[in-house]
Amino acid sequence: MGLFNKLFGKKEQKETLDHGLEKTREGFFSKITKAIAGKSTVDEAVLDELENALVSADVGIETTVKIIDQIEKRVARDKYLNTAELNKILKEEIQNILVAAPQDNSYTDYELPTGHKPHIILVVGVNGVGKTTTIGKLAHNFKLAGKSVLLGAADTFRAAAVDQLTIWSERAGVPIVKKDMGSDPAAVAFDTVNSGVSKNVDVIIIDTAGRLHNKAHLMDELSKIKRVIQKVVPDAPHEVMLVLDGSTGQNALEQAKHFTAATDVTALTITKLDGTAKGGVVLAIANHFKIPVKFIGVGEKAEDLLVFNKQDFVDSLFTL
Repeated sequence: MGLFNKLFGKKEQKETLDHGLEKTREGFFSKITKAIAGKSTVDEAVLDELENALVSADVGIETTVKIIDQIEKRVARDKYLNTAELNKILKEEIQNILVAAPQDNSYTDYELPTGHKPHIILVVGVNGVGKTTTIGKLAHNFKLAGKSVLLGAADTFRAAAVDQLTIWSERAGVPIVKKDMGSDPAAVAFDTVNSGVSKNVDVIIIDTAGRLHNKAHLMDELSKIKRVIQKVVPDAPHEVMLVLDGSTGQNALEQAKHFTAATDVTALTITKLDGTAKGGVVLAIANHFKIPVKFIGVGEKAEDLLVFNKQDFVDSLFTL
């Protein structure tokens, strides 16, 4: 058990997750309860209502169809399916969706992958998704887990992004490398990695500009950042993390499609799940992309950025 888990235990993390998914869970189950009210068996009407409940939670059409198809097969096979069994079967099918999705436990208890140092994370995502805040929370939690952290403010196109990351660096008590607004982002990234290597830090987290209107420009900029930091650490970055706003539902899925087409995304973080009933988008994203969801945000505090655990997520979704 890592230091992070000692300071912020499993029970507290589960309670945080349960609270964070409350709106999704309540909206979802109120629709399911309505679907099976007065019913003794799972018929076509129940399945239609269940389909509506899944779509309303932003599970997505593709993922919803997959879940409903599997339930229909079980209904046909078992001939008689009691509505009391529906939650159990639905939970199993949602588990199957997540189990089939990629899993990477590299950050369990905010531990870092072994075999290299520093561990360099390049963070991407459009403005407004909580990208800079997520970086600040990551910094806080890695430090809480006993890691030395350095931040790089390479989103130099928005003064607010640099200022916000500076505030988080002060709050977390970790150093930051930054330049004036309009500076070359690649130069900031290079200086950050150079400084991190010289100081032998454990993890370097670099913020990048959140533009998506021009994919070619985005790809060129990220490619340049990668090239310059590879002059210092040849196998960097070790992670390209895409931050998505879970409260935007299917729009988050579309953003993921654009970013994965523009650059090599290796990890996903889904934020703002506490303020929405659209938490089912996690299932849609897990089902659609062959990229592991590694963190989810379920609140304002740094400790509310949780390492994503599939089983805990499903259990929390079905905690009544």
